[in-house]
Amino acid sequence: MRAAYIEQLGSPDEIRYGELAPPRPGPTDVLVEVTATTVNPVDTFVRSGVFRTPVSFPLVIGRDLVGTVVEAGPGAVGFGAGDRVWCNSLGHGGRQGAAAELAVVPADRLYHLPGAVDAETAVGVLHPAGTAHLALHTHAKVRPGETVFVAGAAGNVGSAAVVTAVEAGARVVATASARDAGYCRSLGAQEVFSYTDPDVAQRLRLACPRGIDVWIDTYGTNDLTAAVDLIAPRARIVLLAGVGARPVLPAGPFYMKDASILGFVISHATTAELADAAVGINRLLGSGRLRPRTVERLPLSSAADAHRRMEKGELRGRRLVLRPDLDRKER
Repeated sequence: MRAAYIEQLGSPDEIRYGELAPPRPGPTDVLVEVTATTVNPVDTFVRSGVFRTPVSFPLVIGRDLVGTVVEAGPGAVGFGAGDRVWCNSLGHGGRQGAAAELAVVPADRLYHLPGAVDAETAVGVLHPAGTAHLALHTHAKVRPGETVFVAGAAGNVGSAAVVTAVEAGARVVATASARDAGYCRSLGAQEVFSYTDPDVAQRLRLACPRGIDVWIDTYGTNDLTAAVDLIAPRARIVLLAGVGARPVLPAGPFYMKDASILGFVISHATTAELADAAVGINRLLGSGRLRPRTVERLPLSSAADAHRRMEKGELRGRRLVLRPDLDRKER
């Protein structure tokens, strides 16, 4: 089979595209023919070694896939040949990745794709939506009527967080670039402010006179001074981006508000947490409310270039979908 893989950790130049032996499923695994995969920031962290995780070489890169079941092991209950499925947790923790014509997926990490949902639509939101669900439900335990603040609401994770919070019955306020304000409102954000506005903190204070209950910064700036000033009592600040951030925490005002700071990465989520997130993702996919803003389609052989563009910051709000069948058409 053809795959995008690395033989050692390093830069995007380490990514190769070529033939590897096809994988074989174990008793509780499912063999999937990959229709589409994509590239997430965390994929570059695994490839470069920034995110330390058990790997074996050659390592097929990539987390997310949508595809069709070829074969299911006898213990992979609920899956059969021809099923349309998805996964968003390959390529780390000792598992081979998704960027190949075929992938083996443990049954407890594989989910059915609802109805007629398009493969490219789904694969473009699986990782961002999983992150948003874990942030809001698993960790922050958002409740109906609460106010959720999303910084970077026009981005991939930010937009998924807006949609997820609105579905949970929360009121969403957000920051984004001025040109993206209309898009964020179309997702359900009630108030959207420009992050470059020097008065943005005061605008947030006026828009949220009782304070913000859940604070999520998808940019990774993690300005805890501003967050602590604007949050409500018993608020939850969720840290999910900004691997190099070293913010200052105003400890006194923070603990006087009985607040919490919760940090997580999706790679550490349990299979039970991922399965719970999958239910919410499928519900939003099935309703048509969860969609990538912009999709760019490339052959799987372009994986190295996709990683370069991700690391250069060229893909904000854009999803690259890598398709093995585009390479087959060119051969």
